[in-house]
Amino acid sequence: MTQIKSLYDRMIGALGVEGLSVPTACVKFYKQGDEIPAGVRDYEPQGLTLTSCQSTRQAGFGDSVLLTPKSIGCVAAAITFGLVDKNQDRPMGDSLVYTDIMKAQADDKEHFAPPTPKDFTDGTVYACTAAGRADFALFGSGDTGRYDSPETAQRAMSDMIAIQPATTQAVFLFALDYNDEDVEPDVVVLSVRPVELTRIIQAYQFHTGKRVNASMGGLRVVNSDLIVRPYLTQEMNVSTYCLGARLIAEFEADRMGIGMPFGIFKDIVQGLEDSTGGFPFPLYPGATSAAAG
Repeated sequence: MTQIKSLYDRMIGALGVEGLSVPTACVKFYKQGDEIPAGVRDYEPQGLTLTSCQSTRQAGFGDSVLLTPKSIGCVAAAITFGLVDKNQDRPMGDSLVYTDIMKAQADDKEHFAPPTPKDFTDGTVYACTAAGRADFALFGSGDTGRYDSPETAQRAMSDMIAIQPATTQAVFLFALDYNDEDVEPDVVVLSVRPVELTRIIQAYQFHTGKRVNASMGGLRVVNSDLIVRPYLTQEMNVSTYCLGARLIAEFEADRMGIGMPFGIFKDIVQGLEDSTGGFPFPLYPGATSAAAG
């Protein structure tokens, strides 16, 4: 059993609810020049792309995914992860999950040109209506865009933390049962109900006394808020799931995300065990409902 699986089992045990499951994804960054183990390379999708949201959800349910510039299905996540330069002025590919949604509703599908990373960075994609780029809409002629102007989009993106300049060659989102002790996660992402989040925060504070300052937005939640922000700041972050996570990856209505460096995950597990007597989680309203269902 790997260390991360052992820690997860301890976490569930400390919560004290029989049959409880908390979808958990482990994230490992491979920078330019790093050697990617052959066993990890086997998990790169072939002939299709996946968004970071889809990959995180799949990893949480047992299916590991290696994302590279060829296999990532979301330009925004590629920018966030540092897989592509944010000002690249050519498309990442002809068929990506996110941009295929645009093409599917475009009036002229034959001549549709997918947006470039620069189109995202300058706010054109997210403010497609204001920018006069109906071809970048996701929901047809009534689509307002995600922001009311490119300037508002740029303001929002300025707080979407990213690895730029691009220095990443791959991101491995792996399941708890990935059996290689040499692959240790940089970040752990839990998909929790509010009742479980409550107990996790209490466990974190038991030894530290530190509050959790959540930074969240309406877009790039999984890749920026829950993965890259904890990776770069070495702090835990909590956020709701975004448009892509809800509509493409289909995260459930009662779930939100919490991302943390692996070291903090270890501390939380210890805090859960040490504070069990002071926080009777099984008595919290709703704590047993997920297991019962």
